[in-house]
Amino acid sequence: MPRIALVTYDPRPEPSHDRDLPVLREALTAAGAGADVVHWDDAVDWAAYDLALIRSTWDYSWRTAEFVAWAERCGKATRLANPAAIVRWNTDKRYLGDLARAGVPVVPTRYLAPGAAPDLPGDHEYVVKPTSGAGARYAARYTPDRHEAAVRHLARMHEEGFTAMVQPYVRSIDTRGERALQFFGGRLLHASRKQAVLAPGAAFDAHKVAHPGLEPWTATEAERAVAERALAAVPEADGLLYARVDLVDGEDGEPRVMELELVEPNLFLFLHPGSVERVVEAVLAEAGRGHS
Repeated sequence: MPRIALVTYDPRPEPSHDRDLPVLREALTAAGAGADVVHWDDAVDWAAYDLALIRSTWDYSWRTAEFVAWAERCGKATRLANPAAIVRWNTDKRYLGDLARAGVPVVPTRYLAPGAAPDLPGDHEYVVKPTSGAGARYAARYTPDRHEAAVRHLARMHEEGFTAMVQPYVRSIDTRGERALQFFGGRLLHASRKQAVLAPGAAFDAHKVAHPGLEPWTATEAERAVAERALAAVPEADGLLYARVDLVDGEDGEPRVMELELVEPNLFLFLHPGSVERVVEAVLAEAGRGHS
């Protein structure tokens, strides 16, 4: 019987918001596996598992160095999905520059490291967010007349050691939403669409709903093609078990990569219950490959 660690974080005093975790644990158990829900930063004997499957480690963006170090240790003790090298690359959103250099269409992005001047757009709406972030934490959209608020936002991130990324606000999100294409075991699993997360004028540290208006979506051929190009450009892509490619439409109407989620993407299994069987099959196959 394979033993699988479903790796999450300790959200206390709040309850866990990972709706997929109990579904996945129950399905793996029904398939004959031993499935334990464990916190990534607890004292765990990772070598006792055939596979450590990263799921909802949703505090990693504030503890990136610690989390990457854990992934490297865990990956030496057992099989880790996704592998530590991919985790290290994907925890820093400067990977968008790597994708752009590989010819993948992405949302144009500039980076402002701590100490850099607040070089912000003066002629269009834009978004400021950290290169290490999740769930729209520390993200906000600004019009040019809110320059001083954006500068304060940058200063706060720089004080905390975060590099900021600056992107034009993609207006198509307001009408056509953002699409998430989920891949598992090397194949498209399902797709979803959500509405805009960032409201005009909302503070960067305000609470945000990460997936507003989430609904099933049928991916277009153009969306699939861009997503597959992005995944092919990932270093050591043959180690990917799961991936989520977030897409928006550029001014030309063609899909562009907003983000590439290879660490702990929500699978939205509650929205796509028909995908559970395929996920379980892929996870069991990965556990059966043994530790390399």
